[in-house]
Amino acid sequence: MDTVIASLQRISNIEEIFHVTGEFDLVTLVSAEDIEQFRDILKNKIMKINGIRSTVSSVVLYHHAKAVSRKLETLVPA
Repeated sequence: MDTVIASLQRISNIEEIFHVTGEFDLVTLVSAEDIEQFRDILKNKIMKINGIRSTVSSVVLYHHAKAVSRKLETLVPA
């Protein structure tokens, strides 16, 4: 697991890595300019990592910010 995480951390498009419970071991947040770039990252970088057997992908359509985050931004001056 540690070597998989270290390999994922070296991919610049991976924004976050979460170790989770359930059906999968890891969840990553990957940024890409378009679907072609995402496909390239998945096929030629992520799937080439030793220890990754399969992936499931979902595309974020919209990000709903938490109200708590907005409140903190107004309370803490920059």
